Amino acid sequence: MALKTSIECVLFDLDGTLVDTAPDFVEVVNRLLNKYNKPSMDPVLICRTISDGARSLVKLAFEIDESDEKFLRFNSELLTLYESKLETTQSVLYPGLSRLLTNLDESEIPWGVVTNKPWKYSKKLLVQMNLFDRCSALVCPDHVTNRKPNPEPILLACKQLCCAIEKTVYIGDHLRDIQAAKSAGAIAVAAAYGYLRPDTTIDEWQADFVVKGSNQIEKLLCNLNF
Repeated sequence: MALKTSIECVLFDLDGTLVDTAPDFVEVVNRLLNKYNKPSMDPVLICRTISDGARSLVKLAFEIDESDEKFLRFNSELLTLYESKLETTQSVLYPGLSRLLTNLDESEIPWGVVTNKPWKYSKKLLVQMNLFDRCSALVCPDHVTNRKPNPEPILLACKQLCCAIEKTVYIGDHLRDIQAAKSAGAIAVAAAYGYLRPDTTIDEWQADFVVKGSNQIEKLLCNLNF
């Protein structure tokens, strides 16, 4: 179904916004803990930390900081486990987003991903989910000098897609996503359904819009006519 909207492209953060990657991270974090005879963690605690990256997951799981002599080894092992897990990923698109991506494709509105997740993991995940060939832009830290919250990754994606930044929507579940989008001059949408900590005050992020559920995004896009 064609979307009646004035926007020229839609960009998504990856983990916690476009794709629910929590099942993979819960499995690999607990596998690593069990390897060292430590009890499994509550999946809820892991989910709240996913958007902060692998290093934060290691800190959470082993209750150490980056100065600990074991930190780099644990971090490397976690990433190795995660890369292997992507072969049988349990990650899924959030509700309503399969339909949305299809409608964007049919409307010839390009969509892409701008993430702080490194290229090799991001690409592998999207390939496994049959999304990589449909994704018009995938911008990772490997492609820029400054990652989010710097606007550089979003600006690069818009340049690749030849889209006007003021007619670009960027959706993310972390404060840095909104900061990057606002700094770039894009329409900033906060995904309140993502991997938020319980003390998150999303209304203070100064996003242009907040969506409480992923199935609300399509309606929002259709209301953006200017």
